This record gives sequence, C-alpha cells and structure tokens, in this order.
Amino acid sequence: MLYQIVSLLLEIAVGLVAGACLLRLYMQYLKVPLSVRSGNPLGGFIFALTDWIVLPLRRLVPSAGRWDLASVVAVYLLELAQYLILWWVGGAMVTGPGAAFAVVPILAVFGVVRLALSAMTGLMIVYAVLSWVQTNSVFTTIIERLCTPPLKPIRRMVPLVGGIDLSPLVLLVLLQIAAIVLAAVQGAVLR
Repeated sequence: MLYQIVSLLLEIAVGLVAGACLLRLYMQYLKVPLSVRSGNPLGGFIFALTDWIVLPLRRLVPSAGRWDLASVVAVYLLELAQYLILWWVGGAMVTGPGAAFAVVPILAVFGVVRLALSAMTGLMIVYAVLSWVQTNSVFTTIIERLCTPPLKPIRRMVPLVGGIDLSPLVLLVLLQIAAIVLAAVQGAVLR
C-alpha cells in the first residue's frame, strides 16, 4: 500500500515538473515566446515550475544549437530520482539494497521517452478539442504552433475528408503504436 501511494504521488509530481521541462525544451526549440510579456501566460507557469532545476544545470550543460540540453538532463534526473525512490521504497526494503539497482537508470531513460509520448498525446487531444470549439485565445495559438510541426508531414499524406482534418487522429494512433513498441522494447531490455 505504501508503495502504491508513493508511486502515485511521485508520478503526479515528476510528471508535472518533467512535463513542464519537456514543454520548455520544445517551446524553446520552436522559438515560441516563453515570457508573459510576449503574451504567453503559459510561459510564466513553465518558468516557475522548471527554473529551480534547469537554470543550475545550464551552468554545467551547454545548449546544442536550438536544443536546451539542460532541460533534457533535468527530465532525466527527475525520472531517475522517481525510480530511485520507488526502488528504495519497493525493491530495496523487500529484497535488499543491491537488488535490481542497475536497472534504475535504464528505467529512467524509458520513463523520459514514455513521458514525451504521453505529453505529445495530451497536446494532440487538447489541439483536437480546441479545433472543434474555435476559441480565439492565446493558448489556442500556442498549442497550434506546438502541434503543427509533427502534423505537417501527416497532412501531406492524409487528405481532408469532407473538410475534416484527420491528421491529429493519425498522429494519435502513431503515438499509441510508439507507446506499445516502447513497452515491448522496455520489457525485452529488462529481461
């Protein structure tokens, strides 16, 4: 019971902060303005959630072109901390301190990829819902800018059907397939 409670709380906390780090990375890559002064209220929220870990890492980890590697390292460290705590609460207390410790860094890598897939899935769902209601808000513009790059190649292959853009649905299916493949690869690696 303790393991399940700790796992849930860690999943929420790490998912929120690491997801914000991934969003920060992606928005910086796409050159979406992150400051509140630029009309992006989401930027202030992202900075508030991630500055405490990303800014110190920037002193150690340089950017690679448009890629903010400090954000990537932050996501990995958060996932690693989550799996270390879960290992300690679940595995080490039951089977001894050395049991399965070697798999923790590998689980963290898979956790980062799984988080990225989940984040893109959530972003696509929000994008699809917002496209139905046609709101004129800052969030709609930001989400559209974030979703357009992965949808662009799909839109070239999938035509409009009765005036409806099915590319978000196609991308959601591809993301789900990627999640299934990731789970199979993780299972094979950990065996």
